[in-house]
Amino acid sequence: MVSLVCTLQHHRDDVNWCTFSASLLATCSGDKTIRVYNTKDFSELPFSPLSGHGYGVHCCCFSACGQFLASCSTDATTVIWAMDTGDIEGVLEHPGRSPVRVCAFSPNSSHLVSGASDGTLALWDFPTKTLSSSSAVPDTTMVACSFTPCGQLFVTGSTYGDLRLWDLTMRQLYAEKNAHDLGVTCCSFAPGILGDGQVVQFQLASCGQDSQLKIWIISKSNVEGCKMRLQHTLLGQSAPVLSCAYSSDGQLLVSGSVDKTVTVYDAKNALLLYTLNQHDRYVTACAFSPTSPLIATGSMDKTVNIWKVEDGGSGHEGKLLPVLSCSHFPQGRTLAGHSKLLVGDWSEGDVLTWLVEEGLEDLVDTFKANNIDGTELLNLNKDTLASELGIDSVGLRGKVLRKVEELKGASVCSGVPDEFLCPITRELMRDPVIAADGYSYEREAIESWINTKNRSSPMTNLPLQTTLLTPNRTLKMAIGRWATSHR
Repeated sequence: MVSLVCTLQHHRDDVNWCTFSASLLATCSGDKTIRVYNTKDFSELPFSPLSGHGYGVHCCCFSACGQFLASCSTDATTVIWAMDTGDIEGVLEHPGRSPVRVCAFSPNSSHLVSGASDGTLALWDFPTKTLSSSSAVPDTTMVACSFTPCGQLFVTGSTYGDLRLWDLTMRQLYAEKNAHDLGVTCCSFAPGILGDGQVVQFQLASCGQDSQLKIWIISKSNVEGCKMRLQHTLLGQSAPVLSCAYSSDGQLLVSGSVDKTVTVYDAKNALLLYTLNQHDRYVTACAFSPTSPLIATGSMDKTVNIWKVEDGGSGHEGKLLPVLSCSHFPQGRTLAGHSKLLVGDWSEGDVLTWLVEEGLEDLVDTFKANNIDGTELLNLNKDTLASELGIDSVGLRGKVLRKVEELKGASVCSGVPDEFLCPITRELMRDPVIAADGYSYEREAIESWINTKNRSSPMTNLPLQTTLLTPNRTLKMAIGRWATSHR
């Protein structure tokens, strides 16, 4: 069985990543901080939180011995922290000064790789903190990276949906260009090395916006080079899967999803063992402890849950998941994620995405045929659902109305409305301005962004055609009214 040990509630924004060393847990967040805990009692260390980043922190990882922690951020840096003092040991500035989305140590900590929003990769010699080499995959954002157990190869995943295998000279050995429809979100190698001496094999888990968790076998031989074969497709979650991680023995695999669940699998047999439902929003991060039977999961609800895995406690047989062959993949949903706007401003596509996320897939065609956008959604009642949309089931009508009421109360429950937060700083805007990409930012934040010679959009990563900033007076007044009503 899996039981909840405790909930850590120190972050003030979305938790983006969590990682264990032998004795510590580190978590990072859009609130610009990294928090470090002792895994004996999950008390926060005296030097925590670590506050060296100027913008939100996307990823963090421990060196092999746990002596150092690396963290990367929208501020285009990867910072190295000493875990005995909390001091900064080094700041690695990413080539091109693009936001750094992911970082990973090699198993022996001789190398550190970082990936950025402009598709660039940087491979660092960690002992000297110097750049060894760099490469790029154009027109995409690097969001996932994991080293093989031998440390000689690593895999990257991007929003394009591809998985690519690289060696330490940054030579691309293999590319699986359609690994996940709509984009990869995370990948993780199992700890073991398979093979017969002639062929070396590794097991890789990856997850994506297609709501699937996949297990791959990567083979490398001197004769045939590198190959990648899909072994299992796990369909235990109903929405995009955002994170995945293996246990230290490779027997278990955990994943977190937009459907707010955490799933634990028997990795070798494609068996769903447990589904955990303690988070209130998307589960963005998960990690196994290497030394104890603990799992950490982080979420957009700003919390980190600590779970204990106990063998043989429940007698649960598990649920066998379907294994799909390469020629029988489902097409995957093609709906784009709904925008970070007030519900009344949602497009028809945003509403359809919301239906899928809430388990109301059967109503997608009905809502699409009736052109239901955000405004129409908020005005639905039991009569319109029955007479105009033709939903005969009383239970289904009630479920829709309950979900709509949850939407109406979401901004109150989650604190500051998301559209009032600067996308760069994730703080309430005081002087919002509209940039050339059409998005609104805090003036000081976007000016600082542009002044770093980064002329790309923080939201789209496309070049800004002009640096002209236009005051968003309507948004400023709306923020003022909201702030006054919540004093």
